[in-house]
Amino acid sequence: MVLTSKIDAKRLETLIEINTLINSNYTDAKSLLTRILESATRLTACEASSLLLVDSENAHLYFEIALGSKAPEVQRFSLKMGEGIAGWVAQHNTSLIVNDVEHDARFFPDISRKIGFATNSILAVPMRVRDECVGVIELINKQDQSTFTNEDLYWTEIFATQAAIAIQNAQTYQRMKEQVTILQDRIQETQGYHAFVGKSQAIQETLEIARRVAASSTSVLILGESGVGKELFAEQIHLNSARKDGPFVRVNCAALPEHLLESELFGHVKGAFTDAISDRRGRFEIADAGTIFLDEIGDFPVGLQAKLLRVLQHRIFERVGSSEPTSVDVRIIAATNKDIEKALADGSFRQDLYYRLAVIPIRVPPLRERTEDIPVLAEHFLQRVNHETKKQILGFTSEAVDALLTYNWPGNVRELENVVERAVVIAKGDYIHPVDLILNAGERGRGDDYGGKPLKEAVNLFKKHFIQRTLEQHNWRQTEAARLLGVQRTYLSRLIRELEIRKQ
Repeated sequence: MVLTSKIDAKRLETLIEINTLINSNYTDAKSLLTRILESATRLTACEASSLLLVDSENAHLYFEIALGSKAPEVQRFSLKMGEGIAGWVAQHNTSLIVNDVEHDARFFPDISRKIGFATNSILAVPMRVRDECVGVIELINKQDQSTFTNEDLYWTEIFATQAAIAIQNAQTYQRMKEQVTILQDRIQETQGYHAFVGKSQAIQETLEIARRVAASSTSVLILGESGVGKELFAEQIHLNSARKDGPFVRVNCAALPEHLLESELFGHVKGAFTDAISDRRGRFEIADAGTIFLDEIGDFPVGLQAKLLRVLQHRIFERVGSSEPTSVDVRIIAATNKDIEKALADGSFRQDLYYRLAVIPIRVPPLRERTEDIPVLAEHFLQRVNHETKKQILGFTSEAVDALLTYNWPGNVRELENVVERAVVIAKGDYIHPVDLILNAGERGRGDDYGGKPLKEAVNLFKKHFIQRTLEQHNWRQTEAARLLGVQRTYLSRLIRELEIRKQ
């Protein structure tokens, strides 16, 4: 390849700048690819340019980035592998200069004609990852009407190499991010904690409150319906607190009768009652320097409430059968699905205890108020049950997703978990269908998944369903779906990412 005798200072400076970005923590691949294409366009002095990515599954190339006067129109099109100059370059993994496109059989004039842009010359180079073509940089028409040179080709190939590195880095970063998340979840599960799953605005706002509360040592009362995940929020408060290295002790206050619950919480001394054959530490002592989570506090026996209040106020208690005080450094987090206001009114729950517990009350919204979390949770439970049962269910059909979204979920997340687990066991094919979801007919098909939501959330949920169905109807060919939806191909790609639309 013939090159000029001296290196172009501007091109070298641009090359160094982009390399610096690639080797920094520059994780926004789309912005970086745009900068690379802009540099190639400017330094070769061409009229227009495109960066196309290869969709190997469907043997197509789509316009990820386009620059020039007709850029928005260009991005609505796609090419078959081997079609046009860019398609030929992708198929043969070879660079190409065509300075007279009208006399080259490989030229595909349809796009130029439809957008009203005269194409005279094209320079196209492949972007390679491990010698495989993952995309093409295509430059069109020199601004001074001259022809593309071997020097233009040389520098564009360098920019294409940079673009390929950016793509590879983005893919590696995404894989590592997913693996870190999986490992973090497994570590927490090994330690007895649950993976926290939920991306809706409602759940994220509640989580943010919980994490702010974690910085203090005040008592917290978590309110919410049965099955919404109150225990997970208690875990998050503990894990984000200064006590995270201490124990996290759980007690279900409704699971034991009063005399056993007292011993369970506060311990006992030998001979305190018939079966007390030795001294025993209670849960409060075990939780020393950590956190104790009192679930179903609304069912806490009235006879023990005064003793619990003393622990809250002074961090002191006596074991059953002993008059010797025991002091502990424990943070108390309580939770209930009961109507606590009613319990206060009828005297079944002490007001002074309530005010001590509810220094900071947190309400966890029910699943029907955050339907955006349903597909995410369902996928999480599916992967877990797949692992436990050694099955390979690939996902949910769009009809099954619709059934999940329109169900009212009276049992909240716990019910969803049970439904998915049952569906995995029942399902016979690769995907879960509506027939595999055994849902309560009285709660099904209410169509109120948008009800009670802010307009923005409801609109985004509708967009997600509508785009998902359109993509499925067109075999996930994004260019065709974008044309039918009347939006640019790049805008559709962005919506797919932002709305977390996945191929089922």
